[in-house]
Amino acid sequence: MALYIYMIYNGSMKTLKFKLYQSKRNRHLKRTINAAGVIYNHCIALHKRYYRMWGKHLNGAKLQAHIAKLRKRKDFWQLVGSQAVQDICQRIEKGYQLFFKHHGKGVRPPGFKKVRRYKSFTLKQAGYKFLGGNRIKIGNRVYQYWNSRPIEGKIKTLTIKRTLLGELFMVIVVDSVVEPEAKFETSRIAGFDFGLKTFLTCSDGSKIESPQFLKQSLNAIKKASRQHSKKRKGSANRERARLNLVRKHEDVVNRRSDWFWKLAQWLTDKFDVLCFETLNLKGMQRIWGRKISDLAFGEFLEILKWVAKKKHKQVVFIDPWYPSSKTCSHCGYVLKELDLSVREWRCPSCQSVNGRDENAAKNIQAVGASTAGLDDVRRAMPAIVA
Repeated sequence: MALYIYMIYNGSMKTLKFKLYQSKRNRHLKRTINAAGVIYNHCIALHKRYYRMWGKHLNGAKLQAHIAKLRKRKDFWQLVGSQAVQDICQRIEKGYQLFFKHHGKGVRPPGFKKVRRYKSFTLKQAGYKFLGGNRIKIGNRVYQYWNSRPIEGKIKTLTIKRTLLGELFMVIVVDSVVEPEAKFETSRIAGFDFGLKTFLTCSDGSKIESPQFLKQSLNAIKKASRQHSKKRKGSANRERARLNLVRKHEDVVNRRSDWFWKLAQWLTDKFDVLCFETLNLKGMQRIWGRKISDLAFGEFLEILKWVAKKKHKQVVFIDPWYPSSKTCSHCGYVLKELDLSVREWRCPSCQSVNGRDENAAKNIQAVGASTAGLDDVRRAMPAIVA
């Protein structure tokens, strides 16, 4: 099956993901990833030693020069190209810079990783060559991949990534084409409110329920986890049980992602402008834990933004402090307090009865329209979700 994933890093970059064919020669790429993991841990050890001695992180350029000398004496390290080593050193340096910048604010310095769980290595300008069709040359070997979409734009980086199941993917970052600005119809604008019971409540009155894929598969995952924990460490049975557990989790991720893509396509077909409240996902995670992970609001929004950009639609986020639930969508009256358990309330000013989620969605629509600079906003007709 052809698999690909697209995500926007910024206004001019696009990421394409292709799955490599299963082949015996893939063992060389996996050994390269393992070697990259060994180099990464060696760099971390040097950084920690340097930090203990001087109280600051090691200069990236000096670290790269040191690793270059070591690679000449270690055959295993030579599996990793010089550009991949450069990328490892740069990522570690960025991690330490972030740690020192936000020291004492919960940011941890980069740490050691298990080599067998190390995920990837990255090439920038050299070390690979596309041969046409679905073939690519990495180092001295030729690999095939599922060519699910043409690669358009200048390639910036190529990353070989290994999953927990041992499958290999090729992740390519390219310069995306700048699209012309699109014109939007004010009659095709809608506001959306996320919820714990209802995934999305639309300003037109429709509701979209979340399948909660993790909740559906939780019993099967728990059973697979128990079977894995009972197996003797280091045995072939434990490895088989681990792969079975990973497959259960990947099934949840894939089904959820598929549903997100289809929902994003449906919403962008129906509306030109989609308005959302800016979410504090970390705060929500602390309060509701696994339920927020299952709903995966952040993942859905990333997918929606990509699909909207592709279709020349607009996604608008309003001020996170705007009291969308406490403001009456009919007269603008704002309540002082509104407990989370209250799902419906009567406005003291105009006496209208407001459903919490529907009212918030209508307010998000109005504020989003103002934020996007659109006038004459008319309510969209009720929608039907198949």
